[in-house]
This record gives sequence, C-alpha cells and structure tokens, in this order.
Amino acid sequence: MENQSESLEKIKIDSLEEILGKKFPVLDNGFVRVIDYMGGDESIVQAARVSYGKGTKKVNEDRGLIRYLLRNFHTTPFEMCEIKLHIRVPMDTWRQWIRHRTANVNEYSTRYSLAIDSTQKTDSNEWRFQAVDNKQGSEGFFDNTIGIKLSEREEELQQFAREIYQERLQLGVAREQARKDLPLSTYTEAYWKIDLHNLLNFLALRMDSHAQLEIRSYANVIGNEIVSKWCPIAWEAFKDYRMNAMSFTALELQIMKQIFAGSQHEAKKLAEEFGWLNKIEGKLSKNRERIEFEGKLETLGLKKPWE
Repeated sequence: MENQSESLEKIKIDSLEEILGKKFPVLDNGFVRVIDYMGGDESIVQAARVSYGKGTKKVNEDRGLIRYLLRNFHTTPFEMCEIKLHIRVPMDTWRQWIRHRTANVNEYSTRYSLAIDSTQKTDSNEWRFQAVDNKQGSEGFFDNTIGIKLSEREEELQQFAREIYQERLQLGVAREQARKDLPLSTYTEAYWKIDLHNLLNFLALRMDSHAQLEIRSYANVIGNEIVSKWCPIAWEAFKDYRMNAMSFTALELQIMKQIFAGSQHEAKKLAEEFGWLNKIEGKLSKNRERIEFEGKLETLGLKKPWE
C-alpha cells in the first residue's frame, strides 16, 4: 500500500534562531524577546500558492509574490506566520498595547505572585508638555530644572506606594487587594502570541510618529530587531507599502487632479465645498481632514491651493 504521509520539515529562520531568548532592552527596565515562532517568508509563499497549485510555482519569484500580496491587501497568507514574544512593559503602556485584540495573551498575575519590584522612571529631560492641538498627544519637553523636580516627586510617590504595598502584604492582606494602589508605572510581564498580518497592523499604528513615545519604543524594537530578521522580504514590503507610503481619500484625489491640471482656483473651490476652509474671526478654523491633507502636500513639495 502506498505511503500517504509526506515528510515535512519545520521552517527555520537562522537569523531569528540566533536571537531566540535574547532580551532587547526597552525604556529603563523593560524588554522584548522571542520565545517561539512558526513560519517565515517561505510560509507566506506556500500559503498563497496552495490556491493555484504547484504547476504555477515559477510564475513569480518569492519576493515579487510577497510584495504583490501585501501591496494588494491579500492578507490571509501572512496569517500563516506566528510569533510568541515575552515582554516586560509598564502597566500604562500595556493598557494601550492590550487594546489590540488580535493576539493570544497570558499576563503575569499579581493575584498569585508578588508585583514586579520595578517601576518606570522618567529622566529629568524626558517630561513632555501636553499637545495643544492633540488631546491625546504630547509635544516638546520641560526645562531640565522643572524636570528634576518632577523626577524627584515621581521617585517619592513610587517608593511610598511600594512601601504601602509591602506593609499590606506583611499584615497578611490578600495579594489581590494589596496591589490596588500600585502606580501604573509598575512593570508587568506577558507572553504575547500573534500572527504576522495582525502584527504588521499593530506596528503600522504603534511605530507611527503620532503614537505615544513609550509604546513606540517597543514597536520599533519589535519591527527593526525582530520582524526584520524573521520575515525580511515581508518586512521590506511593509516598509515600502505601509510605513513609507501614503494614501489619498476620494476628496483629496479630486483636489489633486485640479492641482496637477494647474487649476488652483478650482482646487480651492472644491476645498470650500468640502467645508475645509471655514473661518473663525478671519482665520481658518481647525479641520483635521484639511490639516492631514496639507501634510501630504508638504511631503510632495506642493503648495496649498488656499494660501
């Protein structure tokens, strides 16, 4: 009887094997490290070619196929790659991280174990101002003189909170209750397993310059130090088509057509129809859609039609 089984070998990525278990430091006491992985660029190609068989295997080179898939939003083949990371991250940053509900997560529990005796410290030159035009962002840094005082007060608060926590434990208070006043700067740890498709979506958001500095620091390490070694062809395509690219809305394209046709007046007229040029006391009112488009025009070296 013919043997129906097929001998298969697990795909191994030498450059990733070299860093398995290696801790990449992030912030003052955080880290990211790879625990395990499945697949790589080859897995993406295998998954894509299943749908049209081995007979057409040489139609495209692997690199061309992967770039085509990512460029045209064919996402399923990228789900064939998975990676498991071990991370140590401050709880406030973790709150943003865990909002990405496309991963399998197992977090360190302070109900069963003592809270990690480490809190994120802010250097005196790292205190940021609240952004004026962005309610959820920051811009610029405090003078170091003020920063020194802020860091001193931070240290006092963190030490006092830890003392209260230890005092409760020594009195026999349940761990699940003793922890309730620990600051959000306290580090936590977790295993985080995710497929490549959803990981790239995470990185597109969290490596963006508008993302909070702390989580951006983790995303940069994951992308530049880990994914680049794990799936280098997919990573190259991701940078070309997502991170270093831009898209245009239907409204923006209408204006762009008029700009390229040399019709600045018509371009401005369209912007007025879209409600982008409303004024308050003689000045353009804030319009996020217009502001985002102005940023794209600046990148392309084009003037704003309404200037």
